[in-house]
Amino acid sequence: MLTTLKTSYTDTRAADLAWALGREPLPALAELDLELGGTKLQLRLLGASHQVLLEGEHGTCSETVACMPGRSTPLPLGVARRLGGWEYEFAARVETLSEGSFAGRAQELLALVADHPHGLAGTFPGSPHAFTAMVAQQVDGQMRWRTWHAYPQEGQLVVTRTHVGARVPVPR
Repeated sequence: MLTTLKTSYTDTRAADLAWALGREPLPALAELDLELGGTKLQLRLLGASHQVLLEGEHGTCSETVACMPGRSTPLPLGVARRLGGWEYEFAARVETLSEGSFAGRAQELLALVADHPHGLAGTFPGSPHAFTAMVAQQVDGQMRWRTWHAYPQEGQLVVTRTHVGARVPVPR
């Protein structure tokens, strides 16, 4: 699903993004509710980027990647955590592209997400290449999602990937 977000573009620099687990749901500009293999997943586009809410038999998980007032935790390259009965893994990277490459990559990603049954993308007013996009899937019992946060004025694309699966007990 592709939508135009009715808000100003508030997270205008990739370096301003922060990551957090366990935040309460923030006001969303667009949402996509999914149920994959008995697990509920809500993809949420915020004025300041994204939030994913997950609820299943092993507990809940809330991931937020956004510009958050009062938060100075930078976006980590990688995180692995145990959350209740879940194993959570997160990774992020920043791609810097030329203006022409950026426009082509933006069009490619928006087309991919717009046509995906578990995809949600929102473009911001002012630039057709300013967007946040998300795609979720279930693979081998794991919930997985990828996100893209586009900063055309910097030529930067922030790419994240998350895997959440049931915690496997360690044999004694």
